[in-house]
Amino acid sequence: MHQRKSKKLLIYFFLLIIISSTNNISLKNLEFQKVRNIEVSGLGEIENKLITDQIKNLNLSNIFFINKAEINNLINSNPLIEKYEIFKSYPSAIKIMIKKTNFIARINHNKEIFVIGSNGKLIPNNSQASDLPYIFGKPEIQEFLKFKKIVDQSRFSFDEIDSLYFFPSKRWDIKLKNNILLKLSNNLTAASLDNAYKFLNDKNIGKFTTIDIRIDNQIILNE
Repeated sequence: MHQRKSKKLLIYFFLLIIISSTNNISLKNLEFQKVRNIEVSGLGEIENKLITDQIKNLNLSNIFFINKAEINNLINSNPLIEKYEIFKSYPSAIKIMIKKTNFIARINHNKEIFVIGSNGKLIPNNSQASDLPYIFGKPEIQEFLKFKKIVDQSRFSFDEIDSLYFFPSKRWDIKLKNNILLKLSNNLTAASLDNAYKFLNDKNIGKFTTIDIRIDNQIILNE
């Protein structure tokens, strides 16, 4: 498949060289390879169209001499995008395939509510994010993503979390949707979370509302 595509490209390229040589025309000015179609996929219909229109405004006149840096800057400025790939479809089309970022939590930033994406960017709040965990406190986004990675490595599911509390000491607490509060240490590990998880599912233990694992090798249950 790759070899067939490469051969097709070579044919186009040599054809253009012949045309430009015999007619004394610059490759950059040939109508033949003007970008006539831009296809964006991966986001919603409105978002795809917005990006398409923005790329059209870049005046990509020639498919062989596209300034990818301009397209990259435009796409990277969109907080909804996790990653993307740009394909040239000869003779005159560009295809951009996008992977949308995952919405993982909500946070107050400069007195406005934003959604944190798995790409580490802040996204204006929307109705799709109303069930996401809410973060109290002011962590750096990378601090939160590092914390989430530890949670993901444990037996806990992030979907079980109602809210998160970040303290100036760089410590976190987790409030679960069943109203149990987990008090966590500064040196949180997936193993310590797994130990707490065992107590949540132990039917031989009486009722409790707090699991305190702030002290290494010690678990305290409080009603």
